[in-house]
Amino acid sequence: MKGCAKCHRLYADDIGVCPVEGATLESTDKLRPEPDPEDPRVGNAICYGRYEIWRVLADGAMGRVYQALDRARDRTVALKVLHARISEDQVALARFHREFEISARVAHEHIVEIYAFELDPAGNRVLVMEYLEGEALRTLLKRQRVLPPERVIRMLAQMAKGLRVAHDLNLVHRDLKPDNIFLCASREGDVVKILDFGSIRDNSLGAKRITVVGTTIGSPYYMSPEQAQGAAELDSRADVWSMAAIAYEAITGNVPFDGVGDGAILHSIVNRPHRLPSDVGKAYGVPRALDAVMDDALAKSPANRTASVGEFVDRIGRVYGLDGTYADWAATPEAELRELLRIALIARVAPEPEPEKAEDYSALDAAFDAAFDPPPAQPVAIAPDPPRERVEELPISEQLPTRRPWVLPVVLVIMFVVGMLIAVAIRR
Repeated sequence: MKGCAKCHRLYADDIGVCPVEGATLESTDKLRPEPDPEDPRVGNAICYGRYEIWRVLADGAMGRVYQALDRARDRTVALKVLHARISEDQVALARFHREFEISARVAHEHIVEIYAFELDPAGNRVLVMEYLEGEALRTLLKRQRVLPPERVIRMLAQMAKGLRVAHDLNLVHRDLKPDNIFLCASREGDVVKILDFGSIRDNSLGAKRITVVGTTIGSPYYMSPEQAQGAAELDSRADVWSMAAIAYEAITGNVPFDGVGDGAILHSIVNRPHRLPSDVGKAYGVPRALDAVMDDALAKSPANRTASVGEFVDRIGRVYGLDGTYADWAATPEAELRELLRIALIARVAPEPEPEKAEDYSALDAAFDAAFDPPPAQPVAIAPDPPRERVEELPISEQLPTRRPWVLPVVLVIMFVVGMLIAVAIRR
């Protein structure tokens, strides 16, 4: 492993320069982390010297998270060291221990990996996790508010892949929210990691229940109606609801339900209809077809709700004109998804080609018929020849014209028809 002397980040051996500071990286065999006067753990090692703490990553209600060097495995890890008051809470400890156990059962590329749950000699309870480089969805939404469809669909598809593994094991996450969706950057786009399985509901046979019936687990804005009411029974459709609330916010820039205080939010979730996403996200071009998808995914009753996270994401993709399934989109590079969506949009908004109108030549045909097929002469009664009388023959110059009287009108008709044909040709 290598480290940066300026920012104290850790990197793999094949990286030579810190992408944050631009400083040349040094081997951790020579470089040591600098002590932090505000946190005595930084610069020191815990758990019998195995984990050398380099810097603080985050500070939450349950514990402080550090980036550390695992000296035994020569890898960078994230350590969540529980606060002292949490370490004394047996229910909280049971949840963290279960998160570690569950992680081994739901190993998946889109679920954060938990390596160990340890107790060091100083009494620290430590959750050792896969180190992730990136940012939480919450941080991204605070900065951008609304995400483009290709980014949302790829993210949701990867979430669905990870959650399906848990749901197939009768596990319900129960606390899906933007804070627990971590986005790691890659050349192809975001790589999702679902965090915090400490609130998970295990519906498998013989599983221990930690949550007291009647209590609520989850974040108010993303909590399903049955969770909001403290229902004793929950299944994977609670996660469908939470996932839909996350998608709603990422697409429209707003949560589907709001209120002043947690109680008002939960009351709204249980008793009021959500706002139509096409109305809320009108400024962002949210399609009207998304309304029906959200109606089903955010249904108050689980019995009326979209059956699975995969089905929900499939319907989202089809609203935007994609072919295939969420499993396909999860592995599709973001740029390629963007192009597919662009093509689908063009096909959706382009007017239907009108059938080519046949030119009406009936009048011209009639004119041609009249010109080249003169009407037959009407029959007349033939009188007997009168007695011949001798007539003086006139000179040729004085004889009457012998051409037929219908020839001139026919010529005029032909000229008219030719003129019409020329006009039609010019118009084309």
